[in-house]
Amino acid sequence: MADQHCSICAKTKEEVKILLKAGDFHICDECVKFAGQLLEEQEAEMNKGKPKFSRNFTPADLVRHLDEYVVGQEDAKKVFALAVYNHYKRLDKKNMLKSQVKVKKSNILLIGPTGTGKTLLAQTIAKQLDVPFTIADATSLTEAGYVGDDVETILQRLIMDADGDLEKAKRGIIFIDEIDKIAKRTAGSSITRDVSGEGVQQALLKIIEGTNARVQISGARKTPGSQAEFLDTTDILFICGGAFVGLDKIVETKTSAPISMGFSANVEREKPKKGAKFKPDPESLHEFGLIPEFIGRLPVICTLQELDESALRNILTQPKDAIVKQYQSLLEMEGIELEFEDKALDAIVKLAIENKTGARGLQAIIEEKLRDVMFHAPEWENVEKVIVTEKMITKGAEPKKLVREAA
Repeated sequence: MADQHCSICAKTKEEVKILLKAGDFHICDECVKFAGQLLEEQEAEMNKGKPKFSRNFTPADLVRHLDEYVVGQEDAKKVFALAVYNHYKRLDKKNMLKSQVKVKKSNILLIGPTGTGKTLLAQTIAKQLDVPFTIADATSLTEAGYVGDDVETILQRLIMDADGDLEKAKRGIIFIDEIDKIAKRTAGSSITRDVSGEGVQQALLKIIEGTNARVQISGARKTPGSQAEFLDTTDILFICGGAFVGLDKIVETKTSAPISMGFSANVEREKPKKGAKFKPDPESLHEFGLIPEFIGRLPVICTLQELDESALRNILTQPKDAIVKQYQSLLEMEGIELEFEDKALDAIVKLAIENKTGARGLQAIIEEKLRDVMFHAPEWENVEKVIVTEKMITKGAEPKKLVREAA
């Protein structure tokens, strides 16, 4: 019997781990792996610039995915998911061929206190759709020609996240945080230019609506010899977020009804119930300091509510990448089990509420309280389990340590 060998690379059965046979054809495990890699590369090339959305996602699917990472904010998640779904549906050429109507994109404005999940919503949806994503801080932006970042810098970061692929970047998501910080400082005119307020709003108008922007791919904007490319922003989804402190008061004065009427009546407005939702309108946003043209380019408004104790408690343990699970995983790598007492978790939540840092503050608190444990854990040879107690959180006491029993 002739020696069996791979029909592709000609290696014999003795030279490879596995040699598969199909009739007179033979293929070794090495060629199978190589063919698999080529297939993955070919599929990646074919799907270049296409979001995962094209694989039959629905708004409900997006909400279910958000539920795995974002606790609460049910209404906001529905509005947000529907806006994202509609945005990417309009990019599907098959859908567009069926309709003669040109559908404009719906950029999103997220309004809510710090630590309520604005950034997390944007990050989670971008990861699910597998599109380029970048975060920009509006407070660092200034008009072109002034000290600071200009708006083209945001596009440059998006292209970097797309590994320089302009076609892929065109379908990306840009999250601009602290958008409320670029509100006009005063309603009246000023003898000085508001280069970081209204000026930035004006500069953002074109790229948010859609324009063919000139972007420096390498080097800084003013660096000679750097390569410039044009990026069409028409299909880029812009999500803006901000706390908008004081906006609820503006809305309240416009919407609350007087308790009593008449010439001699003491006209007072009925105060909304604690925790009641408020619905910002374009007029209120304009009074806050956003210019009408900028408001018009953010037609979808999601209002996120301040997280209560129950929601913060769930954030610690429920999401797939919950903070507690992250630290348990880190200590598990050292062969140590990490346990949090219920009262310890409650104490962490109370500290976050006192600090008014929302969900963002939870990790900072745990990081501080577990710093010594994480520092010394690699040196512990016989510690099997560490228990975080309430006193450890509130008074800085030592954690409980269970020693591994001798064999």
